[in-house]
Amino acid sequence: MLRDWTLKSAAIATLAVSAAFSAPTAHAEKYASIVIDAETDTVLHARHADAPRYPASLTKVMTLYMLFDELKAGRLSLDDRLSVSRTAASQPPSNIRLRAGSTIRVSDAISALVTKSANDVAVVVAEHIGGSETRFARLMTVKAADLGLTNTVFRNASGLPDTQQLSTARDMARLAEAMLEDHADYYHYFETKRFAYGGRTYKNHNELLGDVEGVDGIKTGYTRASGFNLMASAKRDGNRVIAVMLGGHTSKSRNSHVTDLIEAAYTAIEPKAPHDVGLRTRIAFQSVTDPVHPNAAAVPTLNGKPLVLADAGSVAPRTPTAITAAVTAKRAQPSAPKAIQAAPKAAPETVSTPANAPAVAPKLIGIAEAARLQAERDSITRGEADSGSTNTAASVSDYEAAQFSKY
Repeated sequence: MLRDWTLKSAAIATLAVSAAFSAPTAHAEKYASIVIDAETDTVLHARHADAPRYPASLTKVMTLYMLFDELKAGRLSLDDRLSVSRTAASQPPSNIRLRAGSTIRVSDAISALVTKSANDVAVVVAEHIGGSETRFARLMTVKAADLGLTNTVFRNASGLPDTQQLSTARDMARLAEAMLEDHADYYHYFETKRFAYGGRTYKNHNELLGDVEGVDGIKTGYTRASGFNLMASAKRDGNRVIAVMLGGHTSKSRNSHVTDLIEAAYTAIEPKAPHDVGLRTRIAFQSVTDPVHPNAAAVPTLNGKPLVLADAGSVAPRTPTAITAAVTAKRAQPSAPKAIQAAPKAAPETVSTPANAPAVAPKLIGIAEAARLQAERDSITRGEADSGSTNTAASVSDYEAAQFSKY
């Protein structure tokens, strides 16, 4: 398949420092999309696929990937129970109203993340694996780089607003590929349409399940800043495609657009279709129009429904107004993941980046050094001495070594 390579030890793991872009205007672009033929690793369509965007709850796919790593390595089982801290229980919606001091089974945590996109559960998982959500986010970023997500930085496990938590449509497609390849045994969870817990039943936010032929996952995302995001995968007649859209104005328009992208993809890869594959691909995607209001502010939403107050109109929650770019360098390693190849004769893509973005030369550092620097910054912010930085770095380094060891 796409990546026949093994994870290397912590000694060669690197973490690139992030650099700030200047704040975009109020009308900065949000829309981005990419479609990949997963069987041939070919990009069939791309729009702003490498431009920095907010991943929102697509972040939870990475959180689940890390959780599945723990299951695969035998450090957790589906029946294990995870403790709920006060921090986890205090997370804003979307959540399943976990109570501090309670526990939740790993299998239920997975279903809650997939269907309800529960922020409280994301923190439960993060704290169990990483000790704290901050440390877990650093581990997520290292793991992302290891998977070839070269323009992704995580600051939390849920995707709640953070101006430094950034990714791209291409990186999210790579993450979907990694999930399908590395954790095929657990991918079926993304097909879950409903999940019952605590006397309530939660419906999967991915409305393409059961509505679009072949779609079997994987995740939606939304914040006011990001717009409506969707990572979807479908399989028909043995052919799998992955489609990612970021920055939708409404969930309905996002779902419609991703559906069009998937249908165009199967038209393009139809073996009996006329013309060469490059021309066939261009013809197929010419019929897919860009979404209406691609960079407008997303409709304010709470728990998947428009947020409206009587006689007050739509109320938008407070969100970040600035975007910070993250530039991550690939690690030196004997065997790198296979690059995604562009479709034959495809027109070059114009990459959209925030205005006045400075050129950044990434500095390669190790995970322990990155953790030490982050701990020092955290202690300064809290007004503490930096005496605890070494211990924090050591614990992160030790965990990272275990996380990236061969299974």
